[in-house]
Amino acid sequence: MASSATQPVETEWRLPDRGTVGIISLILTEISLFSIFVIAYLFYIGKSLTGPFPKDVLEFPVLATICLLSSSGTIVFAEHALKHRKMAMFKMWWAVTIVLGLVFLYETGVEWHDLIYDKHLTIATNVFGSTFYSLVGLHATHVIVGMTFLLIVFIVTMRGFPIHTQIRRVTFLSWYWHFVDAVWVVVFTVVYIVGR
Repeated sequence: MASSATQPVETEWRLPDRGTVGIISLILTEISLFSIFVIAYLFYIGKSLTGPFPKDVLEFPVLATICLLSSSGTIVFAEHALKHRKMAMFKMWWAVTIVLGLVFLYETGVEWHDLIYDKHLTIATNVFGSTFYSLVGLHATHVIVGMTFLLIVFIVTMRGFPIHTQIRRVTFLSWYWHFVDAVWVVVFTVVYIVGR
């Protein structure tokens, strides 16, 4: 008599991709770090005893924000082009991403120069200065790290390295860049909207 019950098919269990686990772990760690700085900023809003205060010195970094958020779109276009081996399009969109990131960093530098030299807000001025430069500086540092890797990929690609063989790594770099952009949305909201 034949058994009507089917035997379950055993599948071989494999470890998850270490690159994926690595980048996700990095991003989760960075979220924890940024959360601490954001909570500190929120906690100390309005606690400075002396000026200048946020409403007196902060202006909305509109151009910087547009550039950084747009770079999330351009890096997606670059990834798409790479997956379809359209190398000229990949290089173009990758270069646009780099330019947008550089404009963001330039605008941040201009803002800081204005705050420090014209409005006399330094990290030692008051609690607002300490928390502002700590949070915005932490984000700018992450943009610089991302820009460094974007530039490395661009340089090796321009020198003839077959970057299409490294789609996985380019994707991980793209995830990191999207994370940096997402963090900016939080920083912008906390510093320039809630904190004013």
